[in-house]
Amino acid sequence: MIKNKKINSKFMTDHTQFMQAALDEAEKARSLDEIPIGAIVTLNNEIIGRGFNSVIKNSDPTCHAEIMALRDAAHHLSNYRLPEVNLYVTLEPCIMCLGAIFHARVKQVYFGAYDTKFHSCDPSQQLVNNKIINHHTSFEGGILEEECSTLLKNYFKNKR
Repeated sequence: MIKNKKINSKFMTDHTQFMQAALDEAEKARSLDEIPIGAIVTLNNEIIGRGFNSVIKNSDPTCHAEIMALRDAAHHLSNYRLPEVNLYVTLEPCIMCLGAIFHARVKQVYFGAYDTKFHSCDPSQQLVNNKIINHHTSFEGGILEEECSTLLKNYFKNKR
């Protein structure tokens, strides 16, 4: 379930550093002329997985930042199940990435910018709180929202 967009200052202090690390990954994607989305996976407040959008570079439509970070974390732990991890991503995850998040059993997802087109993490879309999904992940949006959103907007502005 997605929580309220308003975030208290202690929460921001605790999570800003991880979203900044995800933004650093997004910059790697931008430098390769990929859509600048980055993600990291944490366990016990340590980064165990990193990823950035690399769909074009890898000629692979599944190489979204979230999936790349989950792959890295799964490799690090030698297990595809990641029930105690947090995922930080600069953009609200898409439907494909939600499937990977649920399958990996991620505990919590924190994202920066809201996807104003699809809102896949919005409970009204009935994707994140669907009763047929065995695992339920919590979602929190709006962390460094302005920075994450600006990076994407500038990328697409420069493309036009």
